[in-house]
Amino acid sequence: MSIRIYSLVLVALFMGQIHGQQRKLPVDTTVVTQHSVTINGQRFSYTAETGTQPVWNDMGEPVAALHYTYYTRNNVGDRAGRPLLISFNGGPGSGSVWMHLAYTGPRVLRIDDEGYPVQPYGVAENPFSVLDVTDIVYVNPANTGYSRTIPETGKEVDRDMFFGINADIKYLAEWLNTFVSRHNRWQSPKYIIGESYGGTRVMGLSLALQNQQWMYLNGVIMVSPADYKVIRVGGPVSSALNLPYYTAAAWHHKALPPELQQKDLLEILPESEEYTINTLIPAIAKGGFISDGERNAVAEKMAYYSGLNKKDILGHNLDVPTSFFWKALRRDRGGYTVGRLDSRYLGLDKTLAGTRPDYAAELTSWLHSFTPAINYYFHNDLNFKTDIKYNMFGPVRPWNDENDETRDNLRQAMAQNPYLNVLVQSGYYDGATTYFNAKYTMWQVDPSGRMKDRFEFKGYRSGHMMYLRREDLKQANDDLRAFILRTMAIGKSAKY
Repeated sequence: MSIRIYSLVLVALFMGQIHGQQRKLPVDTTVVTQHSVTINGQRFSYTAETGTQPVWNDMGEPVAALHYTYYTRNNVGDRAGRPLLISFNGGPGSGSVWMHLAYTGPRVLRIDDEGYPVQPYGVAENPFSVLDVTDIVYVNPANTGYSRTIPETGKEVDRDMFFGINADIKYLAEWLNTFVSRHNRWQSPKYIIGESYGGTRVMGLSLALQNQQWMYLNGVIMVSPADYKVIRVGGPVSSALNLPYYTAAAWHHKALPPELQQKDLLEILPESEEYTINTLIPAIAKGGFISDGERNAVAEKMAYYSGLNKKDILGHNLDVPTSFFWKALRRDRGGYTVGRLDSRYLGLDKTLAGTRPDYAAELTSWLHSFTPAINYYFHNDLNFKTDIKYNMFGPVRPWNDENDETRDNLRQAMAQNPYLNVLVQSGYYDGATTYFNAKYTMWQVDPSGRMKDRFEFKGYRSGHMMYLRREDLKQANDDLRAFILRTMAIGKSAKY
């Protein structure tokens, strides 16, 4: 019996024992299964490895066990030349379930073509997955998914080691060093992809991997990125950047004036973007000292581009919160609210009055389908059986947002590494991390503009998880696949 098979037998026995005795996972395990999938019309086999790998403290003691799932295409002659895509979701506190089981992985949950749940819940082959061109590992940070922190003997968990922007980046960079070494992937072109808060994470990881782990990347992909330099900051820029999203969502709900509504979405968004940059930001910046004439003119134009009432816009002093938009857009058109993360989704509140929705219509819909699907998938398809709960959203609060230099981290990593390119993917109907916020972040990473040819933006007619809509699932994977193939830089020297 080989060492690997013997170890797997021990793992299986151990997991069988803990199933009835303790509600915890071994710190370091692997379960390997074999599968096949048809992608872009080609059938091939692949290996799925899922398990846990430790995080160690300075004394070499395990302080967390991170759960991961690693997919490799079989019968690949040159594994060293094959890319590796490292995938994170966001939150912070979110498991890696979302992109794993709905975007890039070889299996997707059963939903309709627009992304709504259907019963019976389950999974199906993903005919658009990028597994045909890259191996993929999905990582669950501490306390997300099946990952858990481990208290040191006689001590509480050191929360400062895990739950903050810089702490998160530091321990994950070290963990990835171990993973890449264990799986002999140092020669492979490497890409990191992060959704939502994961966008902040991968911006920071780009430099931490490079300068602390000596691991150089070919690409950073930000999906619906949350940039803390804009989000939650407030002020004229943060507020004004919401207008193009209002335009997109209002267009979807047919709430714009006829002269805009009759045009295609991509025809009207540049108008709204131009107005935002050149007129709205300066107008809001004037605060209470804006003239009455200009205030009224701006409110009129905001109503034109947002579907909102001019009186409501004036009542907010031109600074209209997204939460009010979600509540008000369809107040007089069916009495619905619209979703935060995806404004195509509709909700029903207790009262029509109010300034924010009672609940997130889109998130409840997603949890409806993702939660049973991921639990079923690990248990039945990947043979990973445990009584541990899969944390869709784990206990990571309070979260330390201080000293966020991730945007400049990405700039420095790109400057040091001529191979490093960036792809940003966003849904036009995302009201949490809006597509125009993502564009603004991309513009601000390198103010010199000398590296702007290494940035690429792709937009989709859906929301935060743009891949839930089948048409966008295909397009987003095609865009990601093309980005990877274009930036592998095989045979090219890394120099300016």
